[in-house]
Amino acid sequence: MAKSKKSVVETPLMKQYYSIKNKYPDAILLFRVGDFYETFSDDAIKTSEILGITLTRRANGSASSVELAGFPHHALDTYLPKLVRAGQRVAVCDQLEDPKLTKKIVKRGVTELITPGVAISDNILEHRENNFLAAVHLEDKSAGVAFLDISTGEFLTAEGPYDHIEKLIASFKPKEILFEKSKRGLFTDTFGPRHYTYGLDDWAFTPDAARDRLLKHFQTKSLKGFGIDHLKLGVVAAGAILHYLDLTQHHQIRHISGISRIDEEKYVWLDRFTIRNLEIFSSVNDGGRSLIDIIDKTVTPMGSRLLKRWVALPLKETAPILDRQSVVEYFFKDPQFKMDLETYLRPVGDLERLVSKVAAGRITPREMMQLHNALKCITPIRQLCLSAENDVLSRMGDQLNSCDTIRDRIEKEIVPDPPSALNKGNVIREGVSAELDEIRNIAFSGKDYLNKLQQREIERTGIPSLKISFNNVFGYYIEVRNAHKDKVPSDWIRKQTLVSAERYITEELKEYESKILGAEERILVLETELYNGLVVALSEFIPAIQLNSNILARLDCLLGFSSLAAENHYVRPVVNDGEEIDIHAGRHPVIEKLLPAGEEYVPNDVYLDNDSQQIMIITGPNMAGKSALLRQTALIVLLAQIGSFVPAESAKIGVVDKIFTRVGASDNISLGESTFMVEMNEASSILNNLSPRSLVLFDELGRGTSTYDGISIAWSIVEYIHENTRARAKTLFATHYHELNEMEKSYPRCRNYNVSVKEVDNKVIFLRKLVPGGSEHSFGIHVARMAGMPPSVVKRANDILSELEDSHRQGGISKPVEDLAKHREGYQLSFFQLDDPVLKQIRDQIVNLDINNLTPMDALNKLNEIKRIAGLK
Repeated sequence: MAKSKKSVVETPLMKQYYSIKNKYPDAILLFRVGDFYETFSDDAIKTSEILGITLTRRANGSASSVELAGFPHHALDTYLPKLVRAGQRVAVCDQLEDPKLTKKIVKRGVTELITPGVAISDNILEHRENNFLAAVHLEDKSAGVAFLDISTGEFLTAEGPYDHIEKLIASFKPKEILFEKSKRGLFTDTFGPRHYTYGLDDWAFTPDAARDRLLKHFQTKSLKGFGIDHLKLGVVAAGAILHYLDLTQHHQIRHISGISRIDEEKYVWLDRFTIRNLEIFSSVNDGGRSLIDIIDKTVTPMGSRLLKRWVALPLKETAPILDRQSVVEYFFKDPQFKMDLETYLRPVGDLERLVSKVAAGRITPREMMQLHNALKCITPIRQLCLSAENDVLSRMGDQLNSCDTIRDRIEKEIVPDPPSALNKGNVIREGVSAELDEIRNIAFSGKDYLNKLQQREIERTGIPSLKISFNNVFGYYIEVRNAHKDKVPSDWIRKQTLVSAERYITEELKEYESKILGAEERILVLETELYNGLVVALSEFIPAIQLNSNILARLDCLLGFSSLAAENHYVRPVVNDGEEIDIHAGRHPVIEKLLPAGEEYVPNDVYLDNDSQQIMIITGPNMAGKSALLRQTALIVLLAQIGSFVPAESAKIGVVDKIFTRVGASDNISLGESTFMVEMNEASSILNNLSPRSLVLFDELGRGTSTYDGISIAWSIVEYIHENTRARAKTLFATHYHELNEMEKSYPRCRNYNVSVKEVDNKVIFLRKLVPGGSEHSFGIHVARMAGMPPSVVKRANDILSELEDSHRQGGISKPVEDLAKHREGYQLSFFQLDDPVLKQIRDQIVNLDINNLTPMDALNKLNEIKRIAGLK
């Protein structure tokens, strides 16, 4: 690189390129050259691979060349998202002056640095997802975190122990995380290597620098008004985010008008294991469906984004839960109201991101009219809400601001169907500017004007053959045949003499010419001035429109809950501050939607409390539905605590403050952790964070180790949860260790249940019904048969099971009978036919033995050698 650079600096363009590139060494620099964005050297190689465009080489000065890849400037919106989605930081370097107005090299500079966490373009963003940038400030045992979505203006911060921060990162799923360069190792050890990260200089994470940056942005004297003044680590993280926006050239951020604290006391704890195990946001199976896929019935992108936040942060306080439920129920009572509200809400679109573009000065004329149309919908929505016989809806209606003045101004100044870009023209309506109307009239009605002028001059001079024409030498002129030149007025100026005619110009014609030749350029200037003035006026309404966006998103979520409940027969749960979870005929919200046509989901009852039935030990065969039962219980509780109705006949939910799951074998071998280690890590996290209102789900704990170890650990964990006087956590414990059924006799709040099956003609039928009592065995061999296991394996497994179930049997498992051995699938008659190299070596030793001349000592030595070859001592 150094050698290449040394030679290419001889060309002024490349000298300028490298001076800018040195400021952004870790970003791909898109360098505007004329009508193209070019990339050079390593950037060009990387860009050509990602975009699939041609990589070429060009000469640059003394016998050197450099790699080159580029694309037309108008294709930026096509190619830029591909680079960012590939995880690249992209610096857009534009020409900062008109090449026509300079004789030197064109001045250039970076106008924007786009990274995965800092993006405004619709082509990069997912419409129904937030695009969060996070910053983490790590101290000894705790950390501060901040989240910002620059496309919506949402700005949040929190602090707490590492596991709390990890939980928030799992919930918010930031596209990029900032941290201190010097703490890279600590960050990776704490949060893993899976995230897209960027290290900032340590000084950006100092308390004074961070606080000053926040105060400067919000133009306040303290942070007390935001409720974050006491969050020292959170404030540092938030300040680092604003510093990063400065670095990435994002200075138009008026829409970031506030910052909120994520209050741990308000929301249910869902750690990253639980979010993954319950498949809340994504399925672990390719092509599978997550909870959010099923329950998202919103009609606007901002509603969809808010719903994900609600699901990630379920409420612990009953009052706001009941408020949400009351609105959903009102929609059931008044279906016409719901229908009208949805009709007005659907055209609103993404008002939240549109208003953020206003702040950044990047709203296009077409988007301006979309914003106008969204504001038009607010008045009828407000009237509907105010007319509702529901206090929550009335309060929401009261908070809506129809922004009449700016809405009417947009309608008055912008044409109804404007172009997608301002420079395409015809954006401003007629009647807004007299000067603009006049120039447009000249530019677009020039022929009429010239015809009128020609007719007027004919009448004035009496020259019937007079005509007005144009050429590139001296512009517009009046041509008069020689026969009439004596009638030419004295105020005409002769410009050219022809054989049979004379050509003249007039003051009026020259004035018209200057107007029409600069008309298109002047129209663009005037339209830009008027449009920018409108954007400035609109920016004053950003806080009001952001509040509107938030209220409309909440209405959208609640409308979605209503649609979900109506489509899938959900009921309103009773949510209170009690300690009971009582679910009648509960169903799994995702699985019931994926069943084959005609097959109905088998519902089940679950009852848990802190005094009589704290722990349900659930046994039953594999595939019987134990895992589904555990997950559906957690999902019903979660749905209830975000204010949704639930898939059950009835449900009483005493609010939980934490949901823990240890479900499935999530093997982290790639990270150097075995299945069992992962199990134990997750189980440890649960036991160390229990609370009296926790809901705990254990599924098949201990299967990553030997049977007796597994039984011992499972028994010990159940005992710990039962005997924990500080926190009697409600627990569902699904297991294949039937020995745990013995615990019911010794531990009064343990109850045995099993998912029932029926045996008919040595075949098992899964009834998927939860019934009291433990089960005798797991029917694993039946499942093996159903999976297509070779019959001989199934038969042999049955024989071994019979021997194991004889508790008084002494000694090891007997060998298979000869008949069975001979009829195994793929059975080899001779062990010497095997391809094992060790067996071949042993075979060779035996084949080469001279039995007749072998002494007893030689035989013992040879046998010892064979044992050594076989790896036996």
